[in-house]
Amino acid sequence: MTEFTVLDDVTEWQRDFERRRRASYAAGGLGAAAVERRLEDLRAGRSGWTVAEITDLGTRVGHVAVTVVEERGIPGGRIVDLHVEAHHAGHEHERAARDWAEAWCAERGARRIDVDVRLADPAGELFGHYRVRGQLRTRRVGPAGESRAGVTARSMTDTEYPEWLASEKASYAEGMIRTGVLSPEEARAKSDADFAKLVPEGLATPDNTFLVLEAEGETIGTGWLKHGFLPEVTYGYSLNVEERYRGKGYGRAAMAVGEQATLAAGDSVLMFTVWGGNEVAMNLYTSAGYRILQETRSIELPAPESAGTEQGPAPATQAIAER
Repeated sequence: MTEFTVLDDVTEWQRDFERRRRASYAAGGLGAAAVERRLEDLRAGRSGWTVAEITDLGTRVGHVAVTVVEERGIPGGRIVDLHVEAHHAGHEHERAARDWAEAWCAERGARRIDVDVRLADPAGELFGHYRVRGQLRTRRVGPAGESRAGVTARSMTDTEYPEWLASEKASYAEGMIRTGVLSPEEARAKSDADFAKLVPEGLATPDNTFLVLEAEGETIGTGWLKHGFLPEVTYGYSLNVEERYRGKGYGRAAMAVGEQATLAAGDSVLMFTVWGGNEVAMNLYTSAGYRILQETRSIELPAPESAGTEQGPAPATQAIAER
């Protein structure tokens, strides 16, 4: 029988959680300094997390950690961690923990719950019915870049920047709309606000590279990279090939341009985010050797049967019915 007890002292869990996170980040290609920066960000956001011990007939088998935060006034749940020790796996404890987490968040008003499946569900089975919202991909870049397939890159001009900015803002908003993260109005507002923070000085924004990609004398796409996003990590906000030029190997060539720009800036890892639903980009990154550092999935939650959100879930030691 799987039971859950909310912990007052989470020291032991946090130590193990950070150990597993550190190993996951390192496996994704991040260097030691970048790994520690990611962990610092996790610690800074840990306020409000609830950690429950998972037990079976009094024996601890793992932990589950959850939180509910408001974003634009809408409560959203998150499974921060779900870990069952290897020698206790396969006994439905994972499913019971998932169900407990969903109920816990729903009873606090969350209408959606997110999870990082790379840590909570490496096999992709427990959260297979959740919708993929996005992936964070990384690759350690070597000095020998791939062939550019005739693609050259030059700096973007002041004349080209306004049209590029409008296109990037629209694409960013469309990605959020497609994955169901925000409504069209919310997505456009967030896009405007985020770009105002990311490129406050336009082309002159420090540590950013803005490129125009060309092949056979024609403009085929653009690129935008942020250097030092993490220690020794360049973040590729976009490396875009225009639709009419796709299918000619230019996508891989554009990535090679980004990798060489990463090295030129003194970084050694290139990182991208790809929205859920963009299987073409996911397949391209996979074929080019980019690992999934983090994959976020989500599912809509039903409204709780009773409105007593202040009451919280059933007593922490009560077993939850398994599906």
